[in-house]
Amino acid sequence: MKRLINLKRKYSFKQKMLSFKQALAQEKQETIEMLSIYKKFTKRTANKEEMKIAQTQFFDLLKGCGLGVFALLPLAPITIPILLKVGRMLGVELKPTSFNDKKPVQNPEQDK
Repeated sequence: MKRLINLKRKYSFKQKMLSFKQALAQEKQETIEMLSIYKKFTKRTANKEEMKIAQTQFFDLLKGCGLGVFALLPLAPITIPILLKVGRMLGVELKPTSFNDKKPVQNPEQDK
């Protein structure tokens, strides 16, 4: 029975690491796309839709940097989940979009 539980935990951890790897690969691809759009913008060939995509990715990078600061704190395994939970309660998504496995957070006041 213990062996089965250990295999299940190992499988779960492996699945989480694979999904994390996929999210990082997606972020990398989106960042490369963002940089190419900004390069086009300097040549004045980018349109508004492309700039909107680039700005969204730029804000995702800022979100990641913000969480990176908290990862350096000694109590990061406790602090980061609490910050994410409080952010969701306030209607603010703190994780980059590649790491969201659920649909985007909607502010409860918008539904009224």
